[in-house]
Amino acid sequence: MAATVESLVSYGTDSDSDNETKSNASPEKVDPDALAHLQPLKSGQTMSLALLNSAPEVAVKEAVETGVHLDPSLKEVTYNPTYETLFAPEFGPVNPYRSQQMAAPRNMLSGYAEPAHVNDFMFEQQRRTFSTFGYALDPSVDTTSQNSSNSYIGAVDEAEKKKGLTVFEVGPKKHDKRKKVQGGESDDIDNYLGPWAKYVDEKDGAKPSEEEQKELDEITAKRQKKGRNEEEAPAEEKTILHVKDAYDYQGRSYLHVPQDVGINLRTADIPDKCYLPKKQIHVWTGHTKGVSAIRLFPVSGHLLLSCSMDCKIKLWEVYNERRCVRTFIGHSKAVRDICFNNTGTQYMSAAYDRYLKLWDTETGRSSHGCGDKDRNATNLIYLCVCNLFQFVLISLFSLSLTPPLSQWDARTGEVVQEYDRHLGAVNTITFVDENRRFVSTSDDKSLRVWEWDIPVDFKYIAEPSMHSMPAVTLSPNGKWLACQSMDNQILIFGAQNRFRLNKKKIFKGHMVAGYACQVDFSPDMSYVVSGDADGKLNIWDWKTTKLYHRIKAHDKVCISALWHPHETSKVITCGWDGLIKLWD
Repeated sequence: MAATVESLVSYGTDSDSDNETKSNASPEKVDPDALAHLQPLKSGQTMSLALLNSAPEVAVKEAVETGVHLDPSLKEVTYNPTYETLFAPEFGPVNPYRSQQMAAPRNMLSGYAEPAHVNDFMFEQQRRTFSTFGYALDPSVDTTSQNSSNSYIGAVDEAEKKKGLTVFEVGPKKHDKRKKVQGGESDDIDNYLGPWAKYVDEKDGAKPSEEEQKELDEITAKRQKKGRNEEEAPAEEKTILHVKDAYDYQGRSYLHVPQDVGINLRTADIPDKCYLPKKQIHVWTGHTKGVSAIRLFPVSGHLLLSCSMDCKIKLWEVYNERRCVRTFIGHSKAVRDICFNNTGTQYMSAAYDRYLKLWDTETGRSSHGCGDKDRNATNLIYLCVCNLFQFVLISLFSLSLTPPLSQWDARTGEVVQEYDRHLGAVNTITFVDENRRFVSTSDDKSLRVWEWDIPVDFKYIAEPSMHSMPAVTLSPNGKWLACQSMDNQILIFGAQNRFRLNKKKIFKGHMVAGYACQVDFSPDMSYVVSGDADGKLNIWDWKTTKLYHRIKAHDKVCISALWHPHETSKVITCGWDGLIKLWD
């Protein structure tokens, strides 16, 4: 009986893994009632049981028929079909070109096409014919038939008219060239029409009625009037004195150089050592719009002249109470530039109203006005420069578009010389070599050097990497020209003889692209100062070109920065916020 129990324990399994598991486990208990029908064994006999596999039969994967197609009308599927079975075609064989489509999705210009009974050349011929003429032959029709039909686009009549011609065949005969009306011989000036003659079959357009013609004439007159610059009369010239007395007890005006400011303003000596400005010590307020330019009184620098976009020019004190001395009103539009003569008794102003005005600094009267209206109404005087040549002639320069550079005589207000060599609008003029020469820069990205009163430049500098330079300043020692370049750099050119670019002196670190920010030097040539588009005052070291200091000077563009010629650390800045500030 013990052998019988052991045989039943191992019943129903033929797996090696199961044998290992069962051998390690304890024997299972057998129900005695299940063995009641067994007969007892005689001595010497053993009981043997046949091994049975009770697991159900499972179909092998290969036995499933893969080619069976599902009936589209079925709503239930009793087994799990494969992807190929689900998406197999309903009728017909499997697509023989499926592998080609996956490997090469384009086998022609417009996409993929399966080979058919039409060869490649005929198919491409008809495709191009359809693209050119708008019709193509039906492949089921004989291509040699004269009565071909167009089943693709429905243009049967057009296809019959063309008789199935393709782009490779000779097309229909071109129409005859339109003939023109003969207009006589070229010797006859009045009757000769030439290429302006009308075609024979051309019809005359309908002429407008009297009311329509009147309306057209009014519209044409308005357009012509709008496109023409209206002639503006010069603005009324007046001046306002802001101080109580124009003269002191000795009869001296404000042009007299003060001697009680703690520094000698009459000397030509420069300070021994200059220092960086640290803080703001004064603000001049009075302009209602942005300040365009500022100029110090020649030699002494005890007065400051400023021009603004509010059409006004103001004269300020630099020392003592720092008051506004006088306001000059005489331009109808924004004043672009101002310039003192060599003695400071007069100054010139240029504005966007296309007028140059010469003012008396002491009395405020405009002694002469030079206008560009009479010569060309489209000219715009951009900048003015005064030069006292041989202590006799005051020559005034105006910059305009055509001609770019003009020289005026202040005594008569007439143009005495024109320097017409630049290809674009001239931006700056700077006198060098004791006023015997001058340097001009232009929008044509070039620099030209001229001899006085000779309208041909003797030096021309233009490199492919150069940008336009709208602001140029001569150094105090007269040896260098600092040019504000539009690529956010300050370039240094020699101002003697060869006018070469000093590649070791390039100042970077500020943003001035699009603005003519004026550059200046310290009196001892130790520093270079310039404003920028962010309203900051930038100070570089002259020897190392290192950016030493940066001050937030204005809320808008800092358009100009001047270092006082007699002070060691005083810098004057102006900006488009309408303020003029003094830094020390």
